[in-house]
Amino acid sequence: MPLSQRTTLTQFLIEQRRRYPSASGDFNALVLDVALACKAIARSVAFGALGGVLGAQSGAINVQGEEQKKLDVISNELFVRANEWGGHLAGMASEEMDEPYNIPSAYPRGKYLLVFDPLDGSSNIDVNVSVGSIFSILRAPQDVIDSGRDVTAADFLQPGCQQLAAGYALYGPSTMLVLSVGTGVHGFTLDPNLGEFFLSHPDIRVPEDTQEFAINASNSRFWEPPVKRYVDECLAGKTGPRGKDFNMRWIASMVAEAHRILMRGGVFMYPRDTKDPTKPGRLRLLYEANPVGFLMEQAGGRASTGREPILAVQPTALHQRIGLVFGSKHEVERIERYHREPTPYQDDNPLFAERSLFRA
Repeated sequence: MPLSQRTTLTQFLIEQRRRYPSASGDFNALVLDVALACKAIARSVAFGALGGVLGAQSGAINVQGEEQKKLDVISNELFVRANEWGGHLAGMASEEMDEPYNIPSAYPRGKYLLVFDPLDGSSNIDVNVSVGSIFSILRAPQDVIDSGRDVTAADFLQPGCQQLAAGYALYGPSTMLVLSVGTGVHGFTLDPNLGEFFLSHPDIRVPEDTQEFAINASNSRFWEPPVKRYVDECLAGKTGPRGKDFNMRWIASMVAEAHRILMRGGVFMYPRDTKDPTKPGRLRLLYEANPVGFLMEQAGGRASTGREPILAVQPTALHQRIGLVFGSKHEVERIERYHREPTPYQDDNPLFAERSLFRA
């Protein structure tokens, strides 16, 4: 297809900016810097074992207590270096950094904050399964902009509804950048020959209904009753209360899960459970749940903790964990309803059921 018939990411952002004649262009430049980081990460991921980037980083543990992969560290460095110099940011925060990153004094500071998970799904790196990067753009507090002071963790604690933009890059058979600047969700595919993202999936919409769900079934013994009720009903198929068959998926890469749901519908669940009472969820609110939630809502889907909209949650810590359910609107609403009307847990083991040998 001739180049003139494809819209580049730059052209798309310029068209969006024309809606706001007073805009400075800093926001567009920041998104393009993020896209550059994603291109660099895509190249590192593509080389795999040939690039010497597989395996764990010797002795490295991140703030989450998780072993860092080599590509985790490389990807974080690429994000920082691509975005620190442009004068658009007041600071950054990442899954791989304990504290916020302040822009070095050698560079000008701007009015935005960038939060990111530089390489989501890194447990899949060594087995060549799709991974990705997730990012969110916030406006810095006014006193940070006015004074130029260093940012603190408190400056990033903004609810997801205040995001200016969010997106992810997917490093799969093709590299895609999926982005929302508050005017819907649009997908861009990287042309490896030109090194440019081209609009390939305009105005993505999530179907309201689905017959597909994603959950880590190995945690079923820790699920709360509403989640167990929902999954049991899906597994019951046509003869159950839902009257239709469901397929179950689990990739262990949230970017890949989110992308599949944006493309064809579905529901993803990583809910709060009782596996570790000290952790109210598995996923991080600021740089995983909020950006994916923003994309889902912009695409006509829904994102929730199961109890309240994810974008309404007030963060309390930089690396705060939370339960997350997102995807096709009607399914997420059903899960929320089950949380409002919980059913008592029923043990599936007949030996200990109500009519067991041990009944009093």
